Amino acid sequence: MVPVWTFRSPASKDPGRLPQVKACAHLCRTKTGIALLHDEVSGHAYDVRLKLTKEVLTIQKQDVICVSGSGPSANHRTVTLRRQPVGGLGLSIKGGVEHGVPVVISKIFRDLAADQTGMLFVGDALLQVNGINVESATHKEVVHLLKNAGDEVTVTVEYLREAPSFLKLPLGSPGPASQPGSGASSPLFDSGLHLNGASSNTAPSSPSSPVANEPKYKKRWLDALSLPLSMARVSRCRAGADTFRSSAIQVQALDGVSSGPLQFHTAQERADWLRMVSANISDLMLRNMKMANKCCSPCDQVIHMGWVSERLGGAGSSQTFRPRFLALRGSSLYVFISPPVSTLDWVRAEKTYHLCEVLFKVHKLWLPDDCWAQASLSLGLQDPDGGDHGPFCFSVLVGHSGSHVFSVELGSELAAWELSFQRATFRAVQRTRSKTYICSGQGDTLCFTVDFALGFTCFDSKTKSVLWRFKFSQLKGSSDDGKARVKLLFQSLDTKQIEMKELEFQDLTAVLHCIHSFMAARVASVDPAFMDTQSIARRYMYSS
Repeated sequence: MVPVWTFRSPASKDPGRLPQVKACAHLCRTKTGIALLHDEVSGHAYDVRLKLTKEVLTIQKQDVICVSGSGPSANHRTVTLRRQPVGGLGLSIKGGVEHGVPVVISKIFRDLAADQTGMLFVGDALLQVNGINVESATHKEVVHLLKNAGDEVTVTVEYLREAPSFLKLPLGSPGPASQPGSGASSPLFDSGLHLNGASSNTAPSSPSSPVANEPKYKKRWLDALSLPLSMARVSRCRAGADTFRSSAIQVQALDGVSSGPLQFHTAQERADWLRMVSANISDLMLRNMKMANKCCSPCDQVIHMGWVSERLGGAGSSQTFRPRFLALRGSSLYVFISPPVSTLDWVRAEKTYHLCEVLFKVHKLWLPDDCWAQASLSLGLQDPDGGDHGPFCFSVLVGHSGSHVFSVELGSELAAWELSFQRATFRAVQRTRSKTYICSGQGDTLCFTVDFALGFTCFDSKTKSVLWRFKFSQLKGSSDDGKARVKLLFQSLDTKQIEMKELEFQDLTAVLHCIHSFMAARVASVDPAFMDTQSIARRYMYSS
């Protein structure tokens, strides 16, 4: 089930009290299903069963186990088949050494010889035929050997847990049998041995059946890998800064253990699994945040954190992505390579930015009314790259005209990040109250202050005498050269005339972001509904 995000406006006009994002409780926290697990070394895909609980994703692989009796291990089973006049051995095979895979039983026909033994299964790899080792045999050699092995054929098999999916008959698909004398022996197609090599006896052979005291075997799904979901990451990207894989997902645990690419039969199945796994990870992340906040002061609380994919390189086919863990804590944005799991980890962030000097920007979203909607939250700043990065991307613009482009998998995640950045930024403004920057104007060294209560003030750096002061409401426009110089247009309360103030800063971008943060917080303090009108991501969520 997809998490539903609800938003409510606060009753007070306190910008620190913003709409809360709440994930509604799921009726079901568990899910099971079949997927294909890709082995990127061999290039093969294997059938696996997924079992999702609130805290763990378990990957199960099929195996044959002994369910009764005290016979030998199920790893190697030796079975004697009695060839029947109608139906032969009752099985078909695929594979062969020339195809880089073992010869595997691909079909077992009901009520015929192989089925009657109760000891052979689709997915069994042939190891020996009448004592002859066939592990390195070609498909044609094994077909010839089975056809000419006589009325009693003794085979030794081992269940191949990671048999490539193309070696097995799809569920519910009986498939056509090979025709007698067709000579078909391709490793990619079934060789229908039940139709070949009929018995030389005229009387029917006694059916193959297990001896009374022989052990009984069954196919079972057995746990192969368990991935804890606490601090885990789910993505359509392969682990380690790779391109997007639209048809598969991959889950990576905190310790780096990965599920590998999991592919599903339909796009809807993939979307359902992505949403369910993401929802469980989000719930555990919220629990971790609450635990971390017990050790933090009220002004240093974690507001939001989670995995994102950071875009590297240029546009088009050259785009690559790397996983990064973002955290909004106190007045700072933290960028980590791996999540902070202890108090000491917070000082090991790859990058740290003051939220008053950070600008959050939602990228283009495709809305149901067939129009492009794009957030415009900058003071004369251009799109850092001008490209389209998919449906759930956002930028974090920082000082010196730098930027990070991040992506998340779900619209609900984007809405949560947008809202959380707003909350964290407004709280940072409230705590900071004012920011002062060294600048120059007409050859003099000046100080420029942005103050939550007073607005803009410029004063002499040496004498501290105030040169001019304007309220936020008096700022009517701005322009800059994209480097260091900005022109601010203020309207005089007395004369109603426009006054232009030209200043030069060492880091103009940081100053412009700070102005934006303070003004947005100021507007929200008197109009709590203001942020709802600015939220592109929430528009998307409402439309969806």
